[in-house]
Amino acid sequence: MPSIDALDDKVAAAAFRRLVLHLRHREDAQNIDLMGLAGFCRNCLSDWTQEASAGTLSKDQARETIYGMPYADYKARQPEATPEQLARMAESMTKNSA
Repeated sequence: MPSIDALDDKVAAAAFRRLVLHLRHREDAQNIDLMGLAGFCRNCLSDWTQEASAGTLSKDQARETIYGMPYADYKARQPEATPEQLARMAESMTKNSA
């Protein structure tokens, strides 16, 4: 299997930007559903972006970069998570520590 570290930074950056644009377009893919399926969400991407910025982005700036709007605006547009969604997320998160 090829090493992810061997991936050219320009290619990785282009793929990351495409992922972010896709997630901005697909607001119907709620964070809770992403967490339940894949164990990460837009907030995770925001956190990783902030960490990679080496202190040049605040948490709010990183979130706005990923969401394309202030986080509070995005969150206000999302419905409350159902008990089923919360259970799937909890189960999925156990796989992250493995």
